[in-house]
Amino acid sequence: MAALTCTAQIVPSLPRQAASVRVGSRARSVSAPRSLRCMATAAPTDTPAAKKLWGGRFTGATDPLMEKFNESLPFDKRMWAEDIRGSQAYAKALAKAGVLTDEEAATIVEGLARVAGEWEAGTFRIVAGDEDIHTANERRLSELIGALGGKLHTGRSRNDQCVTDTRLWLLGALGRVRASLHALIAAAADRAAAEADVLMPGYTHLQPAQTVRWSHWLLSHAAAWQRDDQRLAGLLPRVATLPLGSGALAGNPFGVDRQFLARELGFHGGVCPNSMDAVSDRDFVAETIFTASLHLVHLSRWAEDLIIYSSGPYRFVQCSDAYATGSSLMPQKKNPDALELIRGKGGRSIGGVTSMLAVLKGTPTTYNKDFQESWELMFDAVDTLHDCVRIATGVLSTLRIDPEAMRRGLSADMLATDLAEYLVRRGVPFRETHHISGAAVKMAEDRGCALSDLTPADLRTIHPLFDDDVAEVWDFARSADTRDTEGGASHRSVAEQISKLRAYLEQNAV
Repeated sequence: MAALTCTAQIVPSLPRQAASVRVGSRARSVSAPRSLRCMATAAPTDTPAAKKLWGGRFTGATDPLMEKFNESLPFDKRMWAEDIRGSQAYAKALAKAGVLTDEEAATIVEGLARVAGEWEAGTFRIVAGDEDIHTANERRLSELIGALGGKLHTGRSRNDQCVTDTRLWLLGALGRVRASLHALIAAAADRAAAEADVLMPGYTHLQPAQTVRWSHWLLSHAAAWQRDDQRLAGLLPRVATLPLGSGALAGNPFGVDRQFLARELGFHGGVCPNSMDAVSDRDFVAETIFTASLHLVHLSRWAEDLIIYSSGPYRFVQCSDAYATGSSLMPQKKNPDALELIRGKGGRSIGGVTSMLAVLKGTPTTYNKDFQESWELMFDAVDTLHDCVRIATGVLSTLRIDPEAMRRGLSADMLATDLAEYLVRRGVPFRETHHISGAAVKMAEDRGCALSDLTPADLRTIHPLFDDDVAEVWDFARSADTRDTEGGASHRSVAEQISKLRAYLEQNAV
């Protein structure tokens, strides 16, 4: 007697049903409970429980662990809308090529719209065998319109289908990231304009260096964020390149119009020029992860500055309660957790770049299942970036500054360069004035006084060209305003930088 095999599947919505089970030569009718469907067959005719897109070649059942190991639906289902858009366009292309009639194409397009409606309403039912979003959508389409659904995949492979979905999803996601990034840059510009009179110490090597404006510091980070936006904008044409119509690797045998597909789906970068490359290219994913990582590095540096500026010795800024937490032990603590998390996520994002390149480096031409790993890396990079940008905008928009604490951070020794420049304006070579100013610093240190406490008479003992107007050097606002070149710390220059930044946002609106 043949061995009996039974596959049990939990299907909560199935009604109680009777099942016929054959044991040897006798058939017995048993009643299956509502939650259990049991399919029993003799071992020699073992068949997978669900029909797979690729199952015609196979007769043996897939190891359940392998089913789970292989499936991507838990994470690629977020591309359901893109998968349906791509399939609707492909149905139209098949009709244009004469593979489908116009009526058939219209039925498929309408059926896919019904599938989309289920996803939107949250009523789409995932069943066993839905290993990825493509399988799930096609399975449901066939349930709705019958055998006609099986014509949709004519000439198409999941190789070109999945990368089309990925590119479509990424185009939308990067647009949303850029919109949030523009809001962050605008917040920096607005604060810079409103607080342009606030002076603060500028640092090199984390040591007080020269007088700058708080606005100048804000704009220094906004300049990096602007470059990040430019990188994202530059990436878009390479993302918006159509792979659909490439088949598994060799191209489509039914003459589908790929230029039509590119227009229909909004691939403004044109058509991938080589079908083998089209299904294996994941450069755009690697670029996205790198670009996200670099932007997070910039956000991390901004966050680190603010963490330092909010700490005890500085107290220049304070995060609002909405973006800070306390200590479970010390009641007085207010921790800048939002900034610390941005800093931490910036570090993690670097690992994503390495992981993506490692996935790609060993894959032979063309498509390989390794590429499935790129989705989780991409989703994580984009989600993390988008979250961090929006959190950063919230932090920056609600941050409280203490101009008096910033002013207290300024010290006369930060004007030593200005003292050297005073003599430069009187014709003394800078290399000489640098040493003269250093001697003045040493004199003040020896006397235990501030550099600004040295009188003009004291300074003339070091160099005769120091006049009584040298006292003007000790004005911090004047120091900042002497840096009046393009991009400098002067009031005029800061206003110019704000104007340029706002013009960039207007010209590159998303």
